Amino acid sequence: MLTPFESGLVAHLVADWLLQNAWMALNMANLRHPAGWVHASIHGLLLGWALGWPGGVVLGVFHLLLATGRPLDWWIRVFKKCDNAPQAALIRLWPDQVLHIAAIAAWVAFVLR
Repeated sequence: MLTPFESGLVAHLVADWLLQNAWMALNMANLRHPAGWVHASIHGLLLGWALGWPGGVVLGVFHLLLATGRPLDWWIRVFKKCDNAPQAALIRLWPDQVLHIAAIAAWVAFVLR
C-alpha cells in the first residue's frame, strides 16, 4: 500500500511525464491558451484521486501557476543567476520538479496529517 505522499508523487509523475504532450509543453506558459488548463486539470484529477479532491484542486491550481514559467524564470534569473547558461533548459527542469514535489509533500504534511 502506498503512503499519501507516494500516491501523490506517482500521480504527479504520470501527469507530468506520461500524459503531458508537446502541445501542452509548448503552450502552457500562456494562461489564455487551453494547454495549461488541460495540463493542470490532468494533474488535478490524478492528484484528487490520490490525495482527495481538495488536494487535487489546490495542487492543480498551483501546478497551473508554476506552468506559466514566471515563478521559475524569476528563480533562475535572480537566485541561480544562470538564465543564459548553455544548460538552462536542464537547469530549469529540476527546480520545477522539486517545486511540484515539495507542494505535494507540504499538502500531505500540513493538510492531511
